[in-house]
Amino acid sequence: MTAWPTADASHVATWSIAALATAGVLLRPRGWPEAVFAVGGAVLLVLARLLPPASVLSAVGGSLDVVFFLTGLMLLAELARSEGLFDTLSAWAVRRAGGSGPRLFALVYGIGVVVTAFMSNDATAVVLTPAVHAAARRAGARPLPYLFACALVANAASFVLPIANPANLVVFGSHLPPLGAWWHRFAPASIAAVVITWAVLRWRFRAELGAAIAQVSHVPGLSQNGLIALLGVAGVVLAMLVASALGASLGLPTLLACLVAIAAVHWNRRRAPWALLRHVDWGVLALVAGLFVLVAGLEHTGLIGSFAQALHQHAEKAPHATAWVAGAGVALVSNLVNNLPAGLIAGTAANAGALPDIVRSAIAVGIDLGPNLSVTGSLATLLWLAALRREGEHVSAWQFLAVGALVELGLSYAAACAVTAGGGLVLAAAVEVAHGIAGQPIELGAIASHAIGIAAGAALGWGLIPALANRLQGRGRATLLLAAYALVLVAWAWRP
Repeated sequence: MTAWPTADASHVATWSIAALATAGVLLRPRGWPEAVFAVGGAVLLVLARLLPPASVLSAVGGSLDVVFFLTGLMLLAELARSEGLFDTLSAWAVRRAGGSGPRLFALVYGIGVVVTAFMSNDATAVVLTPAVHAAARRAGARPLPYLFACALVANAASFVLPIANPANLVVFGSHLPPLGAWWHRFAPASIAAVVITWAVLRWRFRAELGAAIAQVSHVPGLSQNGLIALLGVAGVVLAMLVASALGASLGLPTLLACLVAIAAVHWNRRRAPWALLRHVDWGVLALVAGLFVLVAGLEHTGLIGSFAQALHQHAEKAPHATAWVAGAGVALVSNLVNNLPAGLIAGTAANAGALPDIVRSAIAVGIDLGPNLSVTGSLATLLWLAALRREGEHVSAWQFLAVGALVELGLSYAAACAVTAGGGLVLAAAVEVAHGIAGQPIELGAIASHAIGIAAGAALGWGLIPALANRLQGRGRATLLLAAYALVLVAWAWRP
């Protein structure tokens, strides 16, 4: 049995402060920055003596790797902007699009997959979003379809490689599988998530993408400092890949590589980098530190320890069922409280002892892919929002929910179809094996035809059920179900 913490006054106060601070981060009353509420909640925990100073220092220290990582990326993005990399990249993309909105969208999305895989989803939000906005502006196109591609591909491609999302490193800890094993485990899900997300976004914004866009014949060249900045970006990517291969933390290598690039550019300019530093959104770093302290408060009450105990107990008894529940639960919690604290909680619980690979993988997918419904569901989306505000764009929580829900729905139906098709194949094979045990011949053709039939039915259902469910209600829906069942019975009776 799991021993859950008692609801005494100090525990209830800690939970309440954490909940209110999280609500403030999500809702941003009066338009205040998210960091105000996260840091405010952390300060309240300390002032009320609900969290010892040693635990606060430990939590802040634990956030340093993420803080270093984000600092490096934000500095890199500002360096790329100031040295004209975004202007050159946007002109190249618009030129390659050749006046076609869908082609420009495909280019943006493809670049987003590569940037996410090799530089992390946070880099897609921080570095790519301004470049994409510049490309849309240069093409005279409505920017939101392309900007949404940045936000959602950052989640969809988050488990192509281990470094695609720093949360992967938190969840797996010392149990991180080698690159080959990682790709073998996550390749099908990664490919499906990337393709389905693209298809849903392409369909959702079909009207906006159908409009003509401008053509560009000239791509501005890079200055000497621009070339140095481009080499700096390559150096940052190399530093991240080497750190990941060696199993080292990503934060400090990323920051040091960015500082080297900044120093090289400004040494060549003979100018101090103060102007660059002024344009970085430092509040994001305070937000991260505050969230780490809030999670430390929950851990101090024993809540995370109890969660870890329950997770390991259920995983030992029923690993597959636990994987489904854990993955879905983490995805839901990520949308409610952001996937950074959710990942910290889940990672702490997962690394508290031995856990089946399937459960750990499900948690990673839930953290990476789950937060598509809430505009503050992932740290990458918060960074994306900050980048949008910098460009004068605004996306409300309802706008993000409307687009994100379509993507999640598409992924859910695809998963259901895949499971149904796979289950149909297993069931058809099992029935024929049973025939063989009973002394009847095993028909391989029967296995294939039944499996294909079930898979085709799943695919048909994926395409038709949502539309029919919206159109048919009450008696009409019941009539259709009875008619479909009768048709199946008749077809079965008349089969060859």
